[in-house]
Amino acid sequence: MASSVQIRLRAGLSSCLRSFQVRPPVWRGRWAQNASQWANNTNNCGYSTASSLTKVEKLVLDTIKGSATSSATGPMSFSTYMKMCLAHPTEGYYSNPSNPIFGAKGDFITSPEISQVFGELLAVWMLSQWLNSGNAKPIRLVELGPGRGTLMADILRVLAQFPAARAAVSDILLVENSDTLKTTQAETLRPLAEKNEWNLSWTSHIEEVEATDKQYTMVVAHEFFDALPFHLLQATDGWREVLITSGPDPTSPTKLGASTHPLDNPSPGTVKNLSSTNFRTVLSPTSTATANLLGVSSPRFQKIPVGGRLEVSPTSFKIARRIGELLHSDSTGTGAAGCALIIDYGGAKSYGSSFRAFKGHKIVDVFHRPGECDLTINVDFAYLKDAIADLAMTLGPLPQGMFLTRMGLRLRVEALKKVAKSEKRKTDIENAAKRLVDATGMGSQYQVLAISGTGKAELSPEQRWPFVDQQQLQNTNVRN
Repeated sequence: MASSVQIRLRAGLSSCLRSFQVRPPVWRGRWAQNASQWANNTNNCGYSTASSLTKVEKLVLDTIKGSATSSATGPMSFSTYMKMCLAHPTEGYYSNPSNPIFGAKGDFITSPEISQVFGELLAVWMLSQWLNSGNAKPIRLVELGPGRGTLMADILRVLAQFPAARAAVSDILLVENSDTLKTTQAETLRPLAEKNEWNLSWTSHIEEVEATDKQYTMVVAHEFFDALPFHLLQATDGWREVLITSGPDPTSPTKLGASTHPLDNPSPGTVKNLSSTNFRTVLSPTSTATANLLGVSSPRFQKIPVGGRLEVSPTSFKIARRIGELLHSDSTGTGAAGCALIIDYGGAKSYGSSFRAFKGHKIVDVFHRPGECDLTINVDFAYLKDAIADLAMTLGPLPQGMFLTRMGLRLRVEALKKVAKSEKRKTDIENAAKRLVDATGMGSQYQVLAISGTGKAELSPEQRWPFVDQQQLQNTNVRN
């Protein structure tokens, strides 16, 4: 039979799904308008004919070739390029306030601001984990890469609906290194935090988040890992790194490895370096210690054939491991404990050519207007699981559409439609929900990985929900 905690959970969450407050729709995020853009927009890069360089582009060129103020380093790694483009302190994509990241004039759209239901259902799952843990500890919420704070606002709105959870929330900690985004997040979250007397704070790195056994830590990372720097390797007699150097070479096409995965090289085959870009790729003449170390960092990588390429992010591995440390509970249950959700596009596999750029809601060449475009790769969820395996239990990854549907998306959508004030609003609510679970788009291409720091050797199928087969759950209920 179900425990008293589970009975309370079912009753409370069912009521909660019908009664959450409604928030007006807003827009943020990273998503092409439709799945066909993966193929249609990759080679239609939308280059400007202007000869002017972006500030980051000049910095990259000066680093490669040298200048009056800096010495040449020669070809650079994709990791360095990505960090300079996205995270340069003043000119990086996320640091420069002149970049229209969000909204209709921005570059991408993500799930939290397509529909409030997305964040609400994530909150329901995390709340269920806290209740299953015995709900004895105060709650600390940690979000990596919070954007404008919309997802965290939706999560907090749900927790505030439950008196016990509202009283238990003590700290909201946002991991963010952009001062511009910190200001926006504060505008979104501070009124809610002050109203409920919750402590709201920021840190620039997850390594600065303290592991503690005095709080139940809930971590959420939505479209965070895809923007972390990576190294591009090629299998040879060992491993060599693919590097970036200066100078277009329209007569020498860049060969990209084909893949059957819809997000890995959406237009497989030969893609020419267009003459309007100042960069091209070269293969390191010899193996390096970094390349060889990364190439053996997972046994799966040994299956990549000679000539095949591999995108691997040691930063992702390190951050995933830190999440595991924050949630880890020893066998006695006295250590730190918590739960986490990682949502991103990718899968439990390695990728070799998923690197892409977004500009104006279209996919453009990764060397187009450096510092003014968002850069992203597919997430290797199996690599994240490797990092966490000895610290906490991982569940999934599960396709986003399946996760949201099993968590009660339909029930919540119907509740929102009942209070909608117009037929147009009802249609908008329905269409937004369909977009989140569309099996040909976001519903399948985004994956959800859950992490539980319960400290138990096994979780029951009910405790694993929705990361369990429906038949398994039914068989368990019948036996009980």
